[in-house]
Amino acid sequence: MKNFKKMITIGKEEFKSASKVIKSGQLSFFLGEKSKEFYGGHNVQKFENNIKKFYKVKHAITLNSWTSGLICAVGALNLKPGDEIILPTWTMTACAAAILHWNYIPVFADINSNTFNISESDIEKKISKRTKAIMSVDIFGYPANLIKIKKIAKKYNLKIISDCAQSPYSFINNKHACNYADIAGFSYNYHKHINTGEGGVVVTNNDIYAKRIKLIRNHGEKIIDEKDEGKNIIGYNFRLGEIEAAIGIEQLKKLKKIVKKKQQTAKILFSGLKNLKGLNLPVIEKNFTHSYYVFAMSINTNIIKTKTSDIKNFLNEKGIKISNKYQNLHLLPIFQNKVAYDKNFPWKLNKRKINYKKGICPNAEYLHDKSFMGLNLCNFDYSDQDMKYIIKCFKSIWEKKVLFF
Repeated sequence: MKNFKKMITIGKEEFKSASKVIKSGQLSFFLGEKSKEFYGGHNVQKFENNIKKFYKVKHAITLNSWTSGLICAVGALNLKPGDEIILPTWTMTACAAAILHWNYIPVFADINSNTFNISESDIEKKISKRTKAIMSVDIFGYPANLIKIKKIAKKYNLKIISDCAQSPYSFINNKHACNYADIAGFSYNYHKHINTGEGGVVVTNNDIYAKRIKLIRNHGEKIIDEKDEGKNIIGYNFRLGEIEAAIGIEQLKKLKKIVKKKQQTAKILFSGLKNLKGLNLPVIEKNFTHSYYVFAMSINTNIIKTKTSDIKNFLNEKGIKISNKYQNLHLLPIFQNKVAYDKNFPWKLNKRKINYKKGICPNAEYLHDKSFMGLNLCNFDYSDQDMKYIIKCFKSIWEKKVLFF
């Protein structure tokens, strides 16, 4: 079995920056009072300013995780209990949990079979009188089609939250994908393109949302100014420490190079796998770019008779870590039983019967059960020789010809 080199982005620059913070003795510098320290210490504010410049956004608010960021982003919308937010069923549970946290209702939309992102047509089918927002997710590093989603949002007067955790350097029409949403954000968890161990950031160009997010991040107990409309908002300790921020400052400098390397690796895979009959490779739309958290593929089950799980197992035996499943959130017990805080709560706050039955997201369900295959690109530092080996292993399966009808 071949072992691949793990992707390690932390180097001497991060060690030096973190050491400097430790030597200073000031590991955090947030205060719950009306002062500049309400916004964090030197490194936190510098990291945020660098993020603003990098993504060309007005506001960047760092947090201790992107899960915290999702809670802040949803809370910043200031909706009414029982209101609905549409999101894809293929995503991290934190997306739906952040919605439930504020007693709003997650409504799951299907995904596109070729991009694995939320289906624009199914979004429209799922809109009701209580729908107030769409949460798109850039799954596997490829941005959701926010051009189409923005048209839907405008038509129905909806807000957009974009989860860019897996797509930190993806573009639509030469513009950072995060800029198409009302609120977006990134994860700095240890298994993302760049990391601070744990951490995240919310970005927005909306002053009111930014103010609410800063309040939620820092307990919500002190107002930023006397006229602030969010002065009664619930808040938490979602604050990022100075060590993590210092590391993040150095990591952000490396992001472009890291993603470019992933894109080059993907290019080799495209070239080597493109002629394998029945293997569907990632789809890249015109003027869209991919960050390649995962090289996401699917099997055409009309052509290939071998189970996807058997292909995965063969490749795993060769040391190639392939996933053949991705969870469908609507089928998890919390939604099947509709028990978050109590029986049928918060669903009882909405008179409409929300459907989570199997079959409401057929593309996602079929991909999960039958045809999806994903190769993790983000967490491994693949060499060109590694790519040749992976391609050779794929081809060896196809050459057996037992795969095809």
